[in-house]
Amino acid sequence: MRSMTGYGKCQLQRDSWEVTVELRAVNHRYLDVAMRLPRNLLFLEDGVRKGLQKLVRGHVDVYITVRQLDGASRVVEADTALAVSYAKAAQAIRSAVLEQTREDVQYDLTVSRLMRLEGVTTLTEAAMDEEAVAALCQEALAGAIAQLDDMRLREGENLRADLAEHLAQVAALREKVIAYAPKVVEEYRARLTEKLARLPIEPVDPARLAQEVALMADKCAIDEELSRLDSHIAQLRRYLDAQGETGKKMDFLIQEMNRETNTIGSKCSDAAIAQCVVDMKSEIEKLREQIQNAV
Repeated sequence: MRSMTGYGKCQLQRDSWEVTVELRAVNHRYLDVAMRLPRNLLFLEDGVRKGLQKLVRGHVDVYITVRQLDGASRVVEADTALAVSYAKAAQAIRSAVLEQTREDVQYDLTVSRLMRLEGVTTLTEAAMDEEAVAALCQEALAGAIAQLDDMRLREGENLRADLAEHLAQVAALREKVIAYAPKVVEEYRARLTEKLARLPIEPVDPARLAQEVALMADKCAIDEELSRLDSHIAQLRRYLDAQGETGKKMDFLIQEMNRETNTIGSKCSDAAIAQCVVDMKSEIEKLREQIQNAV
């Protein structure tokens, strides 16, 4: 059994590229993938989604970062024509000031100052090797999925133990209902006989009394519900040890168990059985909550 909750991360380096893939998964009815990619990495999305199909169920947040290790991904370009124009403009200003004021202005335009002027230099990103990055991303994704799956297995073992405990409580409560059930008819017969004895009427025909008790017994019979409940419990136990996807199947069984329990409660007015039904519904609800996180 696997839980849908888990975390996985893998970082790989090759040919000056470094790719990091991070996965965070929580429970969800279906497989729901949420990508967190910058615009320049959108070409990775289809491959990542296909790689995640093996997870079957769960909400998965995916984070991917890519960087080039040798710094060649950034290139500084210079507009030399613009730099020359700046220098000529500075010389023209100096000459104009000297001509009009007879004062020489110091010419202090250096190369470093030219580079800081607007438009002289631009910093651009070099083209990404998409094929190499995509291949490295697939390897990192596989590593992150492996880590995620390991964590899901560990969480699944804890989940299985908890489910087995609640299921054992439901089975024990079912046995209590089986023990109480025969007493319901006998107690009804005793109450009815006592009530009739207090009434100022002729003694009731024993056959008529037996018929009334039989009708009541048929009305509150829960043998079929208890039998189906036992079958659901046994099937659920088998799913706890089964391989593959069992979460949806167990969720369906929980619905059926809840339905049978409700029917038992509606048929029997006995206080002891009613208390067992309340306790069973509580345990079944705990099962349902936990199964929501099973793959």
